[in-house]
Amino acid sequence: MTTGTLQSKPHYPILDGLRGVAALMVVAFHIFETHATSHLDQFINHGYLAVDFFFLLSGFVIGYAYDDRWGTMTLKDFFKRRLIRLQPMVVMGMIVGAVFFYFQDSVVFPGISEVPVWKMLLVMIIGCTVLPLPPSMDLRGWGEMHSLNGPAWSLFFEYVGNILYALFVKNFSKTVLSIVVFLSACFLIHLAVTSPNGDVIGGWSLTGEQLHIGFARLLFPFFGGLLLQRIVKPGNISNAFLWSSLLVIAVLAFPRVGGSENLWANGLYDSLSIIFIFPLIVYIGASGTVEGSMAQRVCKFFGDISYPIYITHYPIIYTYTAWVKDNDKSFAESWPVALLVFVSSITLAYACLKLYDEPVRKWLSAKLLLKKA
Repeated sequence: MTTGTLQSKPHYPILDGLRGVAALMVVAFHIFETHATSHLDQFINHGYLAVDFFFLLSGFVIGYAYDDRWGTMTLKDFFKRRLIRLQPMVVMGMIVGAVFFYFQDSVVFPGISEVPVWKMLLVMIIGCTVLPLPPSMDLRGWGEMHSLNGPAWSLFFEYVGNILYALFVKNFSKTVLSIVVFLSACFLIHLAVTSPNGDVIGGWSLTGEQLHIGFARLLFPFFGGLLLQRIVKPGNISNAFLWSSLLVIAVLAFPRVGGSENLWANGLYDSLSIIFIFPLIVYIGASGTVEGSMAQRVCKFFGDISYPIYITHYPIIYTYTAWVKDNDKSFAESWPVALLVFVSSITLAYACLKLYDEPVRKWLSAKLLLKKA
């Protein structure tokens, strides 16, 4: 007999697929962001909301996976499982970021060629822990807490959500959790409608303002997803993957709301999408079944690459951005390269998944979880 293992539950394949759909939208969003002049004319305008969708999915799935297991699972077991799931690709994302950074030299990133190798390696090593770095350690000039791989900021907040859940929130009653979620929704709405840019974009710098944004973006979706899992029983919805995928794409691709005259309107769109539409999408996804071998393969593939593509694509985006800006390329001129970036991001993610992430997680699980009684 073994201890440290938990009987696996049936999972929601459609939710896996939706995570992949959102991750691919993030890549497209970042490609088009290179050609935008401001938040107002960005194509796939609300692609940044994928982060908030990921947080909500995480809260829902963590509640489903762990809420009823605390009688047989210790805090140590929980944190080991989360580290095994998340940390290998954090490390790989930083290594990929360092490799791309080393070969970059662009007017977009002034002074990047003068960064000593020791400093780059130090930032990479600290980044592998996902601990945030202050602006003084930013290598690129964008103020990122992880300047080798910007999207790692959301993994920092993902860990914060996991820690809060394991230490405190797992014991909250539905009533207490509902109060927390309601207050978090108010916090999010206030941030969104008062934002100087009229959106919830931000959270990636270790400053007071950016931490405010990061926590506002984390608290409602993460614990809202947890509450959704606790209070709602999935139904039986036909074509759930199709409808929920179309909703994800529609929300993320929706044009800017309100223009420059009514910035608050776009902030309201952001917050209401996170508070109402994203839980609806997750409910639809959890209420469906995947029929047919092709649909099953698509959901599995999307789910498998979702995290690797999210955490490894941005170093390629840095390089694409530098090429576009250095050569003053419009999208009409650069779309073949943009397509190559999109395909390369998927290819890199799949290679990392199969050659590194899955073998490393299997090895770590055997070493850290499968212990003889």
